Amino acid sequence: MPPANAPLRHSRFEDAQALVAAALVGSLGLGLLKEAGLITGGTVGLAFLAHYASGVSLGSLFFAINVPFMAFAWFRVGHAFAVKTLCAIALLSLATDLLPRVLSFGGIDPLYAAVMGGVLAGIAMIILFRHQASLGGLNIVVHWLQERFGWRAGYVQLAIDAAIIGTSLALLPLERILVSLLGAAALNLTLAINHRPGRYMAV
Repeated sequence: MPPANAPLRHSRFEDAQALVAAALVGSLGLGLLKEAGLITGGTVGLAFLAHYASGVSLGSLFFAINVPFMAFAWFRVGHAFAVKTLCAIALLSLATDLLPRVLSFGGIDPLYAAVMGGVLAGIAMIILFRHQASLGGLNIVVHWLQERFGWRAGYVQLAIDAAIIGTSLALLPLERILVSLLGAAALNLTLAINHRPGRYMAV
């Protein structure tokens, strides 16, 4: 019998539900940002930059950029984490590219898109973190740093995001970048407030 204070483990069904839910929530957040012509940080931000520059689908680029990070996840974080993260990346990539077929935006305010897109992306990341997975790429490193050293995922991600968004000056107007920073802040505050080490024990 496990100790009374042992963390409750998620079932495979619960993990699968979480991966699908995170993909649906995350794809909606990315869809809002894309519709408003905004950007965000992390590997998603790199995918946005490549998408705006090349026209290649956002989901395909997001998946391709994440591939090199899978080795880090496999050897540094764990096999189960790597497999679940790879599934999450594939599902989010697919959901993002399929979103325009099931949902269209007649018009959207950039400020609303930034805040809501950031919050939804943050919620998707929290869902995955609580099931020992992530959205891949730099999020894998951020998650590992929090688990290993107790560094707040939201604050680490915020610093990375600011650097990536800063590089978008070559492609986007300053106004869009400033609005995008609001979205990055919304995402990372969602993480910092709602995903703290020791508060959530289920794995």
